[in-house]
Amino acid sequence: MQANEGGADRAARVVLGIVVLVVAFVVLDAMAGAIFGIVVAVVGAIMVLTGLCGFCPAYKLVGLSTCKKKECCGCGTGSCKSEGE
Repeated sequence: MQANEGGADRAARVVLGIVVLVVAFVVLDAMAGAIFGIVVAVVGAIMVLTGLCGFCPAYKLVGLSTCKKKECCGCGTGSCKSEGE
């Protein structure tokens, strides 16, 4: 699984995902079984998880990447030979 999210994208996903989770549980009453609250909580959890792992399946489907080579391969050179590029 090759990373396809850049640093700013990942940070935004984590922060927004946490905000969405708080709204789902505090405002939309997801813990009480409110269907809309549960759906919103799942969306928030997906945002946090994709932000933490750096990979977005939806980006993969449409061929999008916000990741710079240096950020993604971890080699620090920008050449990404370790990923087969």
